[in-house]
Amino acid sequence: MLADKERWNHRHIDRPTSTNVAHIVESFSTYATIGKALDIAAGAGRNTHYLAEKGFFVDAVDYSDVALSHIKDIATINKVEADLDTYLFKVDSYDLIVNCNYLDRRHFPLIKEALKEGGILIFETFIVSNGEGYHQPSNLDFVLRENELLHAFLGLHILYYEEKDEVNLQGEKVKIASLVARKR
Repeated sequence: MLADKERWNHRHIDRPTSTNVAHIVESFSTYATIGKALDIAAGAGRNTHYLAEKGFFVDAVDYSDVALSHIKDIATINKVEADLDTYLFKVDSYDLIVNCNYLDRRHFPLIKEALKEGGILIFETFIVSNGEGYHQPSNLDFVLRENELLHAFLGLHILYYEEKDEVNLQGEKVKIASLVARKR
């Protein structure tokens, strides 16, 4: 839908995201065999660029052409402008899949199928945060419940899981869930 694309473009203009690699990606990408990586909702490429520098060939998928325009045009990065509602994940294709700050529960089984045997998943996004002082999302469909991420990927070998408090780029207190898992 064009309205969705325009909404994401405006979001990337009005609320630019960090250019620093996500700490979880920096900490755990070394668990993956250097090869092919998928960065879901890649945005302006903070994780894409890091992975490409480490030797991965990265498919950077995002619906926003504004965000994708910030990703370097180099041979090891394949920018894919696609609506993630209809994006087709390539089965048994990736040594590493990264999904940060984006949630579509319908993707959970597709992500598992897209990982190669031995492939690594790094997934980090927001969870419901009840209590005073926490940023409350406008749509609870786009935040996880407690332990939901862990349960969604129990079929994989869980290497790391944590739910913790963080501060987002707007200085708001949020809760995030972080998971690293290997496909057996």
